[in-house]
Amino acid sequence: MTRSDAPLPDNAIEVRGLEKTYAGNRKSPPKTALHGVDLVVPRGAMFGLLGPNGAGKSTLINILAGVVKKSGGTVAIWGRDIDERPRDARAALGVVPQEIVADVFFTPREALEVQAGFYGVPANERRSDELLAALGLSDKANAYVRALSGGMKRRLMVAKALVHNPPILILDEPTAGVDVELRRQLWEYVRRINAEGVTILLTTHYLEEAQELCDTIAIVNRGRVVACEPTAQLLTRLDTRNVVVTPVDPSATAPTLKGFEVKGRPNGAFAVTYRTGESSVEQVLAAVRKAGVAIRDIATEDPDLEDVFLSLTYGDADQPDPTRD
Repeated sequence: MTRSDAPLPDNAIEVRGLEKTYAGNRKSPPKTALHGVDLVVPRGAMFGLLGPNGAGKSTLINILAGVVKKSGGTVAIWGRDIDERPRDARAALGVVPQEIVADVFFTPREALEVQAGFYGVPANERRSDELLAALGLSDKANAYVRALSGGMKRRLMVAKALVHNPPILILDEPTAGVDVELRRQLWEYVRRINAEGVTILLTTHYLEEAQELCDTIAIVNRGRVVACEPTAQLLTRLDTRNVVVTPVDPSATAPTLKGFEVKGRPNGAFAVTYRTGESSVEQVLAAVRKAGVAIRDIATEDPDLEDVFLSLTYGDADQPDPTRD
């Protein structure tokens, strides 16, 4: 994309009061997918966008990408309102969709050259070989795309999203179906370009990836943002901890402890969940001993992102259902 001397925006993406309602028909009523969503992605962030299936993540991303038309609210991408400057806003984005979209009759190098042409990148400014090398595809540069593995095709999609050197990269489930080694290589590259200043917006169902990679995480549920905080702060939302007990007799049944939640673990161990404001590790161990369990070893665990995610998306039965608005 064309660079200018204009000052860089503080925020890569600003979403205010965003709404989307899909029209109904004779068989189904209109459905509201997004309810007044406010979301700010700071420039240079590694930002996670999480939520269960049907939460509205794909609708939000498709609005950013210009694929879906919003019903209300405002969206600015790299300081450019998508209504006032739609082409400039889209030019600031590189989008890697969930679905693998491959030009099977092109080689990877040809696919990148064609994509660069779509964005008007001059021939002397194209980075096809650089991107192929960065994503481990140099040895496949002249093979037909149809001969690539699924993981290689997904990495090629990342390269295609970057041909115009966008300041923002959206990765929608980028490691779905990708093996561990390819996933590691992809994240190494994403970390590198993020360190160079590219803002990353990531959606993933691998919550451990989001916890490790993202400095800020937003959680969407039923068309609303239910949390948007720095990752470390988000992980402190739950006031629970686990004490994992390994008993002397691993064949014994996990005890029932009044006032505590107990869940079995592999090899005869069990985890006791307690609220930090109400109990302590000493009280948990006293309850375990009172239940007649001889303790061989213990370990403590803080809540992880999965615990927080479940509490915000599945633990609140009173949240409004957008399909009933």
